[in-house]
Amino acid sequence: MMMTPLIGYAPDADSTTAGVITDCSNLLPDLQGMSAAPSPMNAGIAPLPQACSGAAVVTRLDAQRRLLAGTRSTLYEWQQSAWADVVAGGAIESDARWSLAQYGNTTLATNGATKLLQSDGGAFAPVASAPVAKVVFTVGAFVMALNTSEAQDQWHCCAAYDAGNWVTSIDTQCAKGRLVATNGALTAGARLGEYAIAYKAKSMYIGQYVGAPAVWQWAQVAGGDAGCVGQDALCDIGGAHFFVGESGLFLFDGTRPVPVADGQVRQWFFDTSSPQYRHQTQCVYDGQNDRVFVFFPSKGSSENDMGLVWHVKSKRWGRCDMRVQAALNYIESGITYDTLDKAGASYDALPLVVYDSQFWLADGKALAVFNQAHQLQTLTGAAGESSLTTGDYGDDAALSRLKRLRVRYLQAPDAAQAQVFAKRNSGEMPKTGKAGQMRDGKFDVMQTARWHSARFTFQGDVRVSAMGADFVPAGIR
Repeated sequence: MMMTPLIGYAPDADSTTAGVITDCSNLLPDLQGMSAAPSPMNAGIAPLPQACSGAAVVTRLDAQRRLLAGTRSTLYEWQQSAWADVVAGGAIESDARWSLAQYGNTTLATNGATKLLQSDGGAFAPVASAPVAKVVFTVGAFVMALNTSEAQDQWHCCAAYDAGNWVTSIDTQCAKGRLVATNGALTAGARLGEYAIAYKAKSMYIGQYVGAPAVWQWAQVAGGDAGCVGQDALCDIGGAHFFVGESGLFLFDGTRPVPVADGQVRQWFFDTSSPQYRHQTQCVYDGQNDRVFVFFPSKGSSENDMGLVWHVKSKRWGRCDMRVQAALNYIESGITYDTLDKAGASYDALPLVVYDSQFWLADGKALAVFNQAHQLQTLTGAAGESSLTTGDYGDDAALSRLKRLRVRYLQAPDAAQAQVFAKRNSGEMPKTGKAGQMRDGKFDVMQTARWHSARFTFQGDVRVSAMGADFVPAGIR
């Protein structure tokens, strides 16, 4: 039996492409194939009092970390056993998302409703000379603010090496300007090496430090209408930006934006996602596993309830649907004998987490999300149910009899089942055939058709790399 390597989730591809996965659930790409997604588990932190609208773990120069999470009303910090409101002066009402950055030992926060906030470890207070902005990030000796109350297409940088000084001056190199070569507001921004990248919905700009008097020199990036749909629809994957735009999903390394989903999931994404709420898309990079997670709202939903996953090295796609308020890389405190009771009251009550998971490691990074209950959860639990649906195998002119199926496992599941489908002619809706349980590593099925496909459903942690089918000729018409 010939085994066909799986090429990942690609609903945009021709269904007869060898190794294509036309549908899947809770299945992530890796270097060798596809693996079941870990289940979310509570991080041992109390829920926020309101929905989370932005979160991050920031690290000071002295290696101390802060877990910050914003809501519509204020900004919270996790302090030992409870969330503490860390905004001096009370609530800040805003429907915008929080943007957080770290500049040395100073933490910066903004949400477009008040002047830029800063904290050196205590409460956050407005910087008197700073702008009201929607996006903040650091680059070199500067803090950069985008989309200010003065103009939605404005950029503004602080004085060199002074996050508390925003009074424009050639002497301090505090400067501001507008990006007007294309229309629209600035939607997102981030550092890329020594450059500052500013995005609009259908365009993007690269900023280079040139010193006084201009301080920053900006140029529009050639790339058609490539831009970023929202401030969180962007993540740094180490030397490049991954971002979601109105015309595709892109990678930008400082030269030109390159589409990464064409012919695989691009059309499916635009057919499935909500045009009205697509700006709420959130991208987060899981550097431990070299994956980008893209959480977005489906059509008919105002909340992020679906997820695409892209493996940077293999270029394969997968799916991990869940309801997400905010996504971040969370740094675990680790489990010791002294804190073992926090994970479980007994050995039997310990969570179903594999022993090499980041969950057990101090300083271990893990992808985490705030769910719809405002609860922080890490994606470190044991896998539950996952599935994949193959493309079509067969011939337009010849009937064939499918006798059995095999899956090449890199890690076998606890249990598995195969459901086969049949079509007499290409383009027809498939008819459901037999279902078979896995026995001795194979699925015994029997059906005759021109085109065959199958859906495999797995229980527990599983890794698969290839699929094979045993066919015999059954006539020509």
